[in-house]
Amino acid sequence: MMVYKKYKIGKFTISNVEIRDLVKAWLAVSIAFGIVLGGLLGFLKSIVISLIVVGTGFLLHELGHKVVAQRFKYTAEFRSFDEMLFLAVIMSFFGFVFAAPGAVMIGGRSIREDHNGKISIAGPLVNLMLAVVFMLVFYASAGFVQTVAEFGMKINGWLALFNLIPVWQFDGAKVYKWRKGLWLLVVGGALALLFQAELVKLL
Repeated sequence: MMVYKKYKIGKFTISNVEIRDLVKAWLAVSIAFGIVLGGLLGFLKSIVISLIVVGTGFLLHELGHKVVAQRFKYTAEFRSFDEMLFLAVIMSFFGFVFAAPGAVMIGGRSIREDHNGKISIAGPLVNLMLAVVFMLVFYASAGFVQTVAEFGMKINGWLALFNLIPVWQFDGAKVYKWRKGLWLLVVGGALALLFQAELVKLL
């Protein structure tokens, strides 16, 4: 059994258990997406792309939630959902991925609605910013780097849009409850980036 240890990085904290769960989820989701993309790109190339694109998209999405939560003085740590990670890998052999790798667990005291909204919107906003970065890289590169950037645009756009579904415990449900106009604006941004990602095929 792992002994829990906490580390401080500036104003923020992270534990060895959280690092383990982040790495575990990153690898499982990357493998799942790599299997799905493997038929198009070849397995090794698709795994490398998935580790870069899905890894950064997933990790930074979750860390976005964590950083904002800790700025509001809540305790916040990521925990993986191991059963869902296993299911994601199994489903990838059937050609699609349903990724619910885990979540940032927030505690300490009752969470204010506006704080909850800001914590929830942070993850999708990180994905949109990453999609924009990948888009800029796409237009400034060629070859394998351009291929990585194209998938980076698409996957981060989809990650943002998927998490903004306004139901159940999705980020979108909390953001929609807090600020419907902001929810609509961010959904529109995700759709615009996905449309742009489709346009690059015509170049």
